[in-house]
Amino acid sequence: MPNRFDASDIKKLKLLVTVVDRNKGEFYLDVISQFEVNCQMAVGGLGTANSELIDLLGLNIHKAVLLSFAREDKVDEIMTCLEQKFATIKDGKGIAFAVPMSSVIGVNLYQFLSNNRLGRE
Repeated sequence: MPNRFDASDIKKLKLLVTVVDRNKGEFYLDVISQFEVNCQMAVGGLGTANSELIDLLGLNIHKAVLLSFAREDKVDEIMTCLEQKFATIKDGKGIAFAVPMSSVIGVNLYQFLSNNRLGRE
C-alpha cells in the first residue's frame, strides 16, 4: 500500500538554535531529543569577546551551536524546558531561539523532520 499523507497532517516546522558551552552540547542534544525531534546537528562555535574580557569574566569561548528541527507545536514546550535547565544546571547557561521554516521540499523529508510517521507502512 502506498504512503498516505493528508494535508491535515502537516504541522509547521521551526529551526531551533541553541548555543551552550561545548562541554554541555551532548547533554542539551539529549534534552531536546525528548520532544520528538528527529534531526539535530551540533557545530563548534567561538565567542567574540576579547581575551582581556574573557579572563576578567571567566567566560568559556568554546561553544556548541545546536541546530534542531522541531514541530512548531513542540517549540514552546522545548523552550520552557531549556529555560529551566539554563537556570538550574551548573555551568549550563545558554541561549536559544527558533526561526520559522517557510518550506520543505519532499513529503519524506517533511515526515522525517516533523517525526510524522502517519501513513508509513
